[in-house]
Amino acid sequence: MEHIELFFKSIFIDNMVFATFLGMCSYLAVSKKVSTAVGLGAAVIFVLAITVPLNWLLDQYILQEGALSWLGEEYAEYDLSFLSFIMFIATIATMVQLVEIIVEKFAPALYNSLGIFLPLIAVNCAILGGSLFMQSREIPTLGLATVYGIGSGIGWFLAILAIAAIREKIRYSKVPAPLRGLGITFITTGLMAIGFMSFGGMLTGGDDEGKKEEAPKTEVKKEIKKDANDEKLADISKEIK
Repeated sequence: MEHIELFFKSIFIDNMVFATFLGMCSYLAVSKKVSTAVGLGAAVIFVLAITVPLNWLLDQYILQEGALSWLGEEYAEYDLSFLSFIMFIATIATMVQLVEIIVEKFAPALYNSLGIFLPLIAVNCAILGGSLFMQSREIPTLGLATVYGIGSGIGWFLAILAIAAIREKIRYSKVPAPLRGLGITFITTGLMAIGFMSFGGMLTGGDDEGKKEEAPKTEVKKEIKKDANDEKLADISKEIK
């Protein structure tokens, strides 16, 4: 249940684009066509699915304070957390190079259409943000880290795919001249972000209902305590008399 909850939360509630507005450069530049958006989105899913669990392992067994205790007691006091950014970016750059080689080999047309934005995934703030959010939220297990990476990638993929489909349709619409291009794209992105905010109630509605159900029970307990206190006071007053 925890894995499913984290998966849907990373896609809809903590969406990289609509919740934190990360990766906007490639989101805006490569979303003119659905075909290129699908290719870049798939690459982002792959990179996040690999780098987030790898960086979790680095954080748990190398970077955190006391993480090197498995090497011996003399290494238990070492704290290498200041190397987090360097290690995370090195892992991301390695995976991006692997993706670039694969895309160039098997999909040269997609490689040419993506252009400079494919190698720029290495410095895409959404990719680094996935690893940093994983670290700051202290995700406890490797499985949850993998689920979080895949879910974050799918969320970014859905965002760029949706805006690409809308931008293709907008070409045939009568958009006011001052809003053509990035203007209407920013407005559409803002409206989509507001729509995604509605998913925030997916994981909180049940809690509110639970609180409402528990409220009468607490009131009954308070009444019982009041009655017991009144009886004690009555007994004490009788003894005094």
